[in-house]
Amino acid sequence: MTRSFFIFSIFVIVGAGVVFAQERPVSSDRDKMIPELRRRTLVLDIDARVLESENVVSWSQTHQKITMPGNPVGIRLEGANLVVAVQFTPFIRRGGNVLFSQVQIGIKDSDQGFSYHTSIQTIPFEFDEPILFFPLGETDSASPSIEIILKVNPYREAAPPEKNNE
Repeated sequence: MTRSFFIFSIFVIVGAGVVFAQERPVSSDRDKMIPELRRRTLVLDIDARVLESENVVSWSQTHQKITMPGNPVGIRLEGANLVVAVQFTPFIRRGGNVLFSQVQIGIKDSDQGFSYHTSIQTIPFEFDEPILFFPLGETDSASPSIEIILKVNPYREAAPPEKNNE
């Protein structure tokens, strides 16, 4: 009889612990951290295009990338004889925001073979300011050129849809 009473009391204690554990509200540092992360999150709107003579757009590609300050965002542009890989890393600073860009360009030429170029730039920026970026450098208007236009903005959640009161 004492053995069955002992087993019964263990089930009661364990069962009560499970009930109390389920009734407590779960609060963690993660719940407090999510608004802080949303506040720091950035959105990069990237428009890459190829301009022919007289600013005629012959090819265009649009990206919207979400990142945190200090984390790189990359895009890759490929053509028949050209590969351009660009990484943009935004940094938010008290003295002014800075966009760090790293460009890798591979060009295949029938005479010289394959050539590879890389460059690094630091560009100051303000939020919602369009930044014009020419990974191949500015060329004369007679030859096609690649142009990247990007804007950096703080992340904003979409507003919930309004309810109709009809």
